Amino acid sequence: MATSEKPVMVIGVDDSEESTYALEWALDHFFAPYAPNFNFDLVVVHSKPSPISVVGIAGPGSGQALPYIESDLKKIAARVIEQAKEMCISKSAHGARLEVVEGDARNVLCDAVEKHHASLLVVGSHGYGAIKRAVLGSVSDYCAHHAHCNVMIVKKPKTKH
Repeated sequence: MATSEKPVMVIGVDDSEESTYALEWALDHFFAPYAPNFNFDLVVVHSKPSPISVVGIAGPGSGQALPYIESDLKKIAARVIEQAKEMCISKSAHGARLEVVEGDARNVLCDAVEKHHASLLVVGSHGYGAIKRAVLGSVSDYCAHHAHCNVMIVKKPKTKH
């Protein structure tokens, strides 16, 4: 049975300049009124880390900090999603779904691709060097290897000083 559903694009966002740039780039190239009519359904996903993952293994008393950390993480998530919503509206990407999902960004984005049957995942690139990338892990690299769809990694141009 054929369906007339539009393909789904998932865009991962966080509170970085690179993420904001990737969202804006995708909106300008795929959703703006003057862009070619690619006709995607848009899902914007923010991965909110768990308080435990932020604290890690800490000493005695660290459990008392968890409610404060959770509060901060919720505020950051609300700000990220609100900024993404405003950008979607300003770029005429009406009907975008915005989600906050708790967990590691790598897993959250790959899960979102599965959940929404996405045909394209868009992520920004932080441009970490080899050492920092080895320690932190690259979300874009992980998604490029594990997401079950095409992955577009949007790099913010380097500014000349």
